[in-house]
Amino acid sequence: MTKVTMTINGKSVEANVEGNTLLSSFLREDRRLTGTHIGCDTSQCGACLVHVNGRAVKSCTMFAAEADGAEVSTIEGQANADGTMNVIQQAFQEHHGLQCGFCTPGMVMTTAALLKDNPKPTETEVRAYLEGNICRCTGYHNIVKAIMAASGQDVSAIAAE
Repeated sequence: MTKVTMTINGKSVEANVEGNTLLSSFLREDRRLTGTHIGCDTSQCGACLVHVNGRAVKSCTMFAAEADGAEVSTIEGQANADGTMNVIQQAFQEHHGLQCGFCTPGMVMTTAALLKDNPKPTETEVRAYLEGNICRCTGYHNIVKAIMAASGQDVSAIAAE
């Protein structure tokens, strides 16, 4: 067992973890932050994406012990302070950027990382940035539209499909 201390969504957490405990498992099973989804266990789908020290990370590729001392942000930490949806979450809802919702937490976390790095991405840049996220329902058109809307851009010319 290894003792880890980290900040998760602004709250200090201390826990003992096995050396082989993945960050995704720690978040879901130990911390009950079940918005971090496990879709593939092979780092292909992006459903488990979280931010570690401000960097987008697929949490199924990182051991919990590696996050010792880190600041971790999950989908549960994305809402506004008053509990309302943030701009990205609102855009996904308003532009139908989800269907079953399984990929949505990872898509929202990816979007937050993208917009931090590139506040006004082009449609091509959005599609390229989403390369590590899989959605089996939407065909990505409305996800792209939601991301463009979250960046404050006019999306009226982007066709919904």
